[in-house]
Amino acid sequence: MKLGWKKRYADILKEFNYSEKKDKESAILLNSILKESNANQKIIRLIEGKTVFVIGSGPSLLTAIPVLKRYRKSIKIAADSSLESLVKNGIMPNIIVTDLDGDEDTLKKIAKTQAIFVVHAHGDNMEKLALAKKFKNCIGTTQSKPFSKIQNFGGFTDGDRGVFLANHYGAKKIILFGMDFGKKIGKFSKTKKIDRETKLMKLKKGENLLEWLSTITKSELFTTSKSIKGFQKISYKELDIIIT
Repeated sequence: MKLGWKKRYADILKEFNYSEKKDKESAILLNSILKESNANQKIIRLIEGKTVFVIGSGPSLLTAIPVLKRYRKSIKIAADSSLESLVKNGIMPNIIVTDLDGDEDTLKKIAKTQAIFVVHAHGDNMEKLALAKKFKNCIGTTQSKPFSKIQNFGGFTDGDRGVFLANHYGAKKIILFGMDFGKKIGKFSKTKKIDRETKLMKLKKGENLLEWLSTITKSELFTTSKSIKGFQKISYKELDIIIT
């Protein structure tokens, strides 16, 4: 995947007019903030060979929440935009994928729990990275070249990065919830009207990356949300069959 990712990262830089230099500076800063930890080993134990739920904040999250409550023991990776709603409903993800632009109060609230935070460094979030100091279990990621304590699993938005993470750590099955990638932005994502066009572009890019991932992954891929090429669309009623 590394060779394929390099080209896709170049496309992201061009399409969104991002700076690779700033991405690298942000990653260097995050690396200096992170403590040595065994969070990586914990993620391996959680994911390798398992069925993993990846949760986004699309419109279908509303209907997914009552279903997720029934699967408390399932391994859950959550995009941080879904976190506030999940925690309010008593659903605690095992792993939170975040570039720290979600609800800061919720992040701080669960900072000292057993949840593992996968903090992403990019050119626009350097001023927020100090928040990573508060997390008991934390690893760092970048879209550019990995080094030292900073890794690169692939992915662009918090949601699709969660899928790339599950793939990287060898999940047997990956099931998506609240990841709709359509023209409608979920109310949980708290996107301002002025940012709507950029958000839709990011969602489209995330979807394209997942379609690419489906062609190279060894994991079985499913979605309870909007159909995605390469993912088997399933209903909530089929979950018990897929999980076993």
